[in-house]
Amino acid sequence: METMGRHVIAELWGCDFEKLNDVEQIEQTFVNAALKSGAEVREVAFHKFAPQGVSGVVIISESHLTIHSFPEHGYASIDVYTCGDLDPNIAADFIANSLGATTRETMELPRGKGPVHVQRAKVKAL
Repeated sequence: METMGRHVIAELWGCDFEKLNDVEQIEQTFVNAALKSGAEVREVAFHKFAPQGVSGVVIISESHLTIHSFPEHGYASIDVYTCGDLDPNIAADFIANSLGATTRETMELPRGKGPVHVQRAKVKAL
């Protein structure tokens, strides 16, 4: 099926507490992930919660990258949506590696041209 975009949703487990709780490091990781995938960064907004956790978004010309981290659980939920020829898995892989994830569960959804068909998630020990 031809699509307008590809959407990767990933559950990252076993991540480093300090990395998940460092808003500046997460922001830089997400900007670098976008650039590595060939995206054009438009806007960046990240927020540090008390006592811990980070949420943020990198808006790219081709769509977006987002995160919400739970450092106390070594867990982050990430979302990478790209339109055009960009591969969202490049950014998702970079983020998972940068955060030190030991396990990742990933779903990729084709977007924009017909019904979404969710395939079984891929679980990968890193």
